[in-house]
Amino acid sequence: MERLDDLQLCGLKILQDPERFCFGMDAVLLSGFVQVPDGAPVLDMCTGTGILPLLMSAKTKAGQISAIEIQPESADMARRSVELNHLSDRIRIVTGDIKEADRLFGAASFAVVTCNPPYIAGGKGLQNPEAPKAIARHEVFCTFRDVAEQSAKLLTPGGKLFLVHRPDRLSELLVTLTECRLEPKRLRVVYPFADKAPNMVLIEAARGGRPGMTVEKPLIIYDAPGRYSEEIRRDYGF
Repeated sequence: MERLDDLQLCGLKILQDPERFCFGMDAVLLSGFVQVPDGAPVLDMCTGTGILPLLMSAKTKAGQISAIEIQPESADMARRSVELNHLSDRIRIVTGDIKEADRLFGAASFAVVTCNPPYIAGGKGLQNPEAPKAIARHEVFCTFRDVAEQSAKLLTPGGKLFLVHRPDRLSELLVTLTECRLEPKRLRVVYPFADKAPNMVLIEAARGGRPGMTVEKPLIIYDAPGRYSEEIRRDYGF
């Protein structure tokens, strides 16, 4: 059943359905990791219900923000959230397959591409490939290589891809990006607690960039059970 959630940012609200999928901390952290030049065109792939375009509309000075989502119901919710927030002149939601994104939008059309893709490779642990939550979490309709190959086509020379993923696939991610001429330039590892294993990684890659990557200091989500770290509270409003 749909609900309307307050994003507690510039009065923004978003429609979500807990039975389908709700955005998580990964999307919020990615929105803070993204760097968008003023007025630059942006594409968000695998947009779900449009959380990243909404957050970027408030956190950046991006120009036109386009977004693509393969599940019609999620794309419809995203479109209605955009209308509800009076952002239809700035955010465009397209229902479609990211593997066809270069044909839908045109090659070299974006200075920035963002993506919070499905994390789980292949059919690992997949129970129902038609379920919306399975599609959001598992590589049912696209693989990471699809994301990288399309990003390389869609970005202008020197354009940037920003993504969030899982650390257990980090070596694969970096190799795939490099093979697709997307040079990893910035990396930040996210830990739930300082003494626990990391559970997210944020990556920036540049189309045709020169080798050389900056590894930023770790981002810690909680400094005690139930208490967000100072950085999360200060920079992300939690």
